[in-house]
Amino acid sequence: MVPPSPNVVRQRGQVSADERAEVLGQRGAVVWLTGFSGAGKSTIAFAVERALIDGGFMAFVLDGDNVRHGLCADLGFSAVDRDENVRRVGEVAGLMSEAGVIVIASFISPFREGRRKARLAAAPGRFFEVFLDTPLSICEQRDPKGLYEKARAGQIADFTGISSPYEPPLDPELVLASGTLALEACVEQVVDMLSDAGVLKAGR
Repeated sequence: MVPPSPNVVRQRGQVSADERAEVLGQRGAVVWLTGFSGAGKSTIAFAVERALIDGGFMAFVLDGDNVRHGLCADLGFSAVDRDENVRRVGEVAGLMSEAGVIVIASFISPFREGRRKARLAAAPGRFFEVFLDTPLSICEQRDPKGLYEKARAGQIADFTGISSPYEPPLDPELVLASGTLALEACVEQVVDMLSDAGVLKAGR
């Protein structure tokens, strides 16, 4: 990452996070779903978004595939590019959460350091790492995009779990056994986590 010019100075607005929370009836947050391809990240992310919107809360999904059509279209899948992908998304998610949105980020994000930096981009206590603890064998059985088969055949380089490592979280806010747990139960656990953390304003 290129450091900012010394002539670039952060500007502070006149609206506090508490004021935004009062207006929106919620606090901004980043829910960061991480796990192997096929673990269910996108499915759970969009289901959580649906549940929050239905409950009257503002939420938005940043999905790994979607951002590579625009924000990260110039990046490949090397370790360096993956770090940059996560860095960019972490910064965007942090800004959106500062605006009061509950951001659900769905990314393999295989490296702990990248996820640590994404956490630092959000306000303290507003980043929730959710580990989808689904064994690689189950993800390969699912293989919704046929990627594991291609990776095993050597057609895809730097594929997480096959030719590139995945570093599981050491202390995530939530662990979901998404290989065996029903979708509804996964969504309920994420929403309960946010409610318990005071992100969802009581009495709404």
